[in-house]
Amino acid sequence: MPLQPLDADLFTRAQHLLDDEWLTRDPDLAPVLPTVLARNVGQDWHKAGTFRHHLVGVARSLTVWQQPRDVRLLGLLHSVYGNAFVDLVKFDPAKERARVREIAGESAEHLVYLFCTQSRTQFVQKVLAGALEGDGSLVLEQDAGEGGGRHVLTPYEVAVFIIVSMADTIEQWFSWQDDIFSRFPAVQHRPQPVHWAASLWPGPMRPSGRMVSQINGLALALQHPGLKGLLPTPPVFAHCTQPLAAADEAAAASLYWSVIQQDQPLVDLDVATGVLESAVRHNPWVGEPQMVLAQLYLSAGRQDDARVAAASALQLFSAWGNSWDKRVQWDAWVAWTRILLQGATVDGTWPERLDKLNNVALRA
Repeated sequence: MPLQPLDADLFTRAQHLLDDEWLTRDPDLAPVLPTVLARNVGQDWHKAGTFRHHLVGVARSLTVWQQPRDVRLLGLLHSVYGNAFVDLVKFDPAKERARVREIAGESAEHLVYLFCTQSRTQFVQKVLAGALEGDGSLVLEQDAGEGGGRHVLTPYEVAVFIIVSMADTIEQWFSWQDDIFSRFPAVQHRPQPVHWAASLWPGPMRPSGRMVSQINGLALALQHPGLKGLLPTPPVFAHCTQPLAAADEAAAASLYWSVIQQDQPLVDLDVATGVLESAVRHNPWVGEPQMVLAQLYLSAGRQDDARVAAASALQLFSAWGNSWDKRVQWDAWVAWTRILLQGATVDGTWPERLDKLNNVALRA
């Protein structure tokens, strides 16, 4: 099984972010937070939660990934000028850039403005197509309505936008977007009334069946000689070195969801366990299948296997700083995984009785 050992330092970084108040204690992000919150970001809908939830989640991944101040501030502010994917405009770019520069600094505001005004669709398409220049820069074509011409992103800006796009996608994407934004970045325009079933929010809340492999494509681009070493490499996909095929991601998501939906025999554990093991082999880079597998191992009395699977799941949750399965939030996945790891490690902490699952708690 392609399972990973738990990196204690990485888990410690992630553990500091489990408290909802972590942002108010962050020396780089906390000074900006009151101004952002004053724009009612906690009241705006955004994909799997609110706009505040999204901005904080993106900043959380970037913090786990040890990104510098300007990149983490971009994560916290990345859509505040609005963009082609969201109509939320929290700061008017025609009038309030000076205000954002005042709270975030010139470097961060410059990145925020570029991230909001340049074509993200074109950016993703070109990065995935390997269209970076030899030095790592990237040429974006401007729309005629924007005066035409070209804009060249520097290698640093390209690396920043790749990493922030990775965090942005993992924080928000689930099955509802797989349908309404199908085939992103090459989204087709489909009539909403005809596809009313796909439009119903939040839908079944399945994990995405296609976007982790797209994130993987962005991650691999960080190995470009012109980008390598410009920023800390996110600790996902073996530090952005290992590929994930789209077919493997799709198979893993389907296999995982079949167990979650109890589409396997329910009396004995063998079939569900085998299905989840297959899911992990197809996609070993997300934590939820490994976490559920750890619980099945525990239920079967396979403590050693459960301990290894739970530790690997915790490693992956720590590496992402966000969940793949959006049915519950990231911190809840981490909390239950720690319960499973404790149950596999400390005798007597995993209950034999079903009702006693209601009582489990972490021991100091």
